[in-house]
Amino acid sequence: MNIESTDVRTPLQIPGQRDFDVVGFGLNAVDHLIVVPQYPEFDTKVRFNEYQRSAGGQTATAMVALRRLGLQTAYAGRFGSDEPGRFGLQSLKHEGVNLDYAETIEGADNQVAFIIIEARSGERTIIWDRDERLSYRPDEAPLELAARGRVLHLDAHDPPACAKMARAARNAGTIVTADIDNDYEGLPELLPLIDVLITSSEFPHRLTGISDLRASLIETKARYGCTIVGATLGAGGALIYCEGEFIESSAFDVPGGCRDTTGAGDAFHAGFIYGMLGNEDLESCMKTGNALAALKCRSLGGRAALPNADELNEFQAS
Repeated sequence: MNIESTDVRTPLQIPGQRDFDVVGFGLNAVDHLIVVPQYPEFDTKVRFNEYQRSAGGQTATAMVALRRLGLQTAYAGRFGSDEPGRFGLQSLKHEGVNLDYAETIEGADNQVAFIIIEARSGERTIIWDRDERLSYRPDEAPLELAARGRVLHLDAHDPPACAKMARAARNAGTIVTADIDNDYEGLPELLPLIDVLITSSEFPHRLTGISDLRASLIETKARYGCTIVGATLGAGGALIYCEGEFIESSAFDVPGGCRDTTGAGDAFHAGFIYGMLGNEDLESCMKTGNALAALKCRSLGGRAALPNADELNEFQAS
């Protein structure tokens, strides 16, 4: 069933004042962004239009986005001791994200990604690597942090450690949200502990084997019991399923045209969480997520064009 109501409330009980509005446990990365006129064919050479290095990573970028909107955020994750690791760590310090639970792993290389962006569309292809020494065992998860936020946001790398964090958060009444794009080993134990599961558009099919998106979201909710399930759809906006109802929200046009979609999903999640904490109805949460994603796509990289609250409000009101 598709609905048009603009006042479907979240059935989740959002906790009140905590040390942080949102805490994140997951990835950071250093992105090498390469803009090309069109995506190269196999066994060809192409001259790039532009190159830029920027800090990224799903959870780290979401914490930056929420911090720019005025919320108090903390990030728990591991950095390499190399120059990219120092660069990534400093980027979060500069934004004012709390790093009391972040770690630098001596001798490890920071996660990196090489991202090829097609100039015509802004769509990207990501080639990445992660040093295994950056992974968390379940007994290494910083459980104390899980209870210090109103929301715990995960990207589900290291699922057993994420499950420990999610369980600790749930026990403290913290809402657990997740941004997942791959079916990682150990994920079935984590998924029942997630309240808001909004994934890439391909993930529900990978998880359930059902090709129809709506049917796969229904099956995901039936299997794992997440209160809200959904998917981001790129230029198609987003779709969520909650309490037997589907809610759609269209994407916004990117001001000046889309330059780069890197981090658009991270921005959507930040906007959705921002809406939830602002007691918005579900469709408004989705609209806020889509607006934040559109503004992010104005510039290269996952963070450069993330707005402050005034800019976001002005864009949504226009």
